[in-house]
Amino acid sequence: MKKTLCLAFTSISLISFSSHASTFTDPIDGMFDMGEYLAENAYGFLPVPIIITEPAVGFGAGMFGIFLHESEEEKQTRKTQALNTLDGGAQLIPPAVTVFGGAATENGTWFAAFGHRRTWKQDSIRYMGGVGYGNAFVDVGGLFERTIETDTKGLGGIQHLQFRMDDSDLFLGFSQSYIRSEIRSSNNFVDAIFKRRFGESSTTSGLGITLEYDTTNSFFFPTEGMSIETEYKWYRDAFGSDFEYDTFAFSVTKYQPLSSRFTLVGYATLDSLEQKEESNAPNFPGLSLPPLAKPYIDMRGIAAYAYSGDTVSTLQAQLMWHIDPRWSLLGFGGVGSVADQASNLYSENEWAYGVGFRYQIARRYGIHMGMDFAFSDDENAFYFNLGSGF
Repeated sequence: MKKTLCLAFTSISLISFSSHASTFTDPIDGMFDMGEYLAENAYGFLPVPIIITEPAVGFGAGMFGIFLHESEEEKQTRKTQALNTLDGGAQLIPPAVTVFGGAATENGTWFAAFGHRRTWKQDSIRYMGGVGYGNAFVDVGGLFERTIETDTKGLGGIQHLQFRMDDSDLFLGFSQSYIRSEIRSSNNFVDAIFKRRFGESSTTSGLGITLEYDTTNSFFFPTEGMSIETEYKWYRDAFGSDFEYDTFAFSVTKYQPLSSRFTLVGYATLDSLEQKEESNAPNFPGLSLPPLAKPYIDMRGIAAYAYSGDTVSTLQAQLMWHIDPRWSLLGFGGVGSVADQASNLYSENEWAYGVGFRYQIARRYGIHMGMDFAFSDDENAFYFNLGSGF
């Protein structure tokens, strides 16, 4: 399946290239570039192949299409900028973006998703939303003091709406999430517990408040500035949720130029979950919530949901070497920890590290694509990535 999808992507690319060869050559440096094709072709999109090596679900493949939406005035402004500077239009307000596609893996996991992001009033209002449907076979750690195979099928969606506070770099907003899922297990004993605890299906639904500080110089591939994001979300019966709990998510990303060729990136996260007493399930220790509800260590090289709990934190760093305006090499590493409360974090740690590269495939928009090769004590994996990796 992976080879078939990759071959299909290659064929589509070659057909597009032969039909629009002139639009795939940058007028400034003569390099392969899809910026003009995306801007000038009414049906143009950036095909992003997905080769999945995520240890949690096994090998797989898929494809997403990224569509950019601009007015004629915005197109002309960005085109003029791209013809006069090597940065292109990377530091202009990003266009509206629509993403659609799907993927599948060898263990039976599959998903399809649609997402959209746009801004209004000179980036004073930001919206991001998405919906997806899929079936995930994931081994989740920490259930019944062991790792349990779970089979989760469902439909879910998220939304974020943010408003710039005066003329500052601070955004106040609201978030909403909804997931309707069916949870099973190949272990008959565990499956019986799942059915008794969650029934044939269950719903998690929450509303939250967000606060973001953003001074980054590009949406698609920042090289300078800082982003601080905070979200507190309430899951309640009043919002349609079968489970009542609160989540807190905090992240900070700092892009620090060391010179014209090197950028150092620091990234830290803290995620926590607090259950309400009425939602606890004393007869099902470790299973008062759906298995995929808890935060987990999310790092390149570590299987998703392999380490999950009530409190999770990661600390990561990445050094990017910008060889020229097109090519960048990068090295990254980090540590993650799971604990029952914040004071116990980093008493036990999980490490991961790796290398990667990026190619600026659409200079007009500052879009970079590439691959990362990541390693940890338990897993090795590689990823196709759009952007810096954070």
